[in-house]
Amino acid sequence: MAVQKDEVMSVTSSADIVLVRQIVRKWSVELGFSLIDQTKIVTAASELARNMVDYGGGGKLRLEALSEGIRRGLRLTFEDTGPGIPDIDLALKDGYTTGNGLGLGLSGSKRLMNEFEIYSRVGEGTRIAITKWR
Repeated sequence: MAVQKDEVMSVTSSADIVLVRQIVRKWSVELGFSLIDQTKIVTAASELARNMVDYGGGGKLRLEALSEGIRRGLRLTFEDTGPGIPDIDLALKDGYTTGNGLGLGLSGSKRLMNEFEIYSRVGEGTRIAITKWR
């Protein structure tokens, strides 16, 4: 798998979440994703960016345009140095929330994408990588 293009942006506020949605939409259009897939990618990115700001104290988003043979993809990696997630399995359950939301952020993002990887260590932070292929 080759990375064709990458970019890193800081995500620390609600205004940054709006920018995340805009840049992720731009990249998904440039990579030729269908409107439905663009919407799925932007929705997942928005959820994870919101979690990163609300629970992780903000962090960084790395966008990567991927190629693997004839396949093209977009990988988004969200990384923070927040408190971490004590129970990842529980956090991935539909309806689980530590805030006021619906509890669909992590599990919903996982369903919207082709690949979902999560690593979290209490007291050190969380890294979530999501990938969509076309």
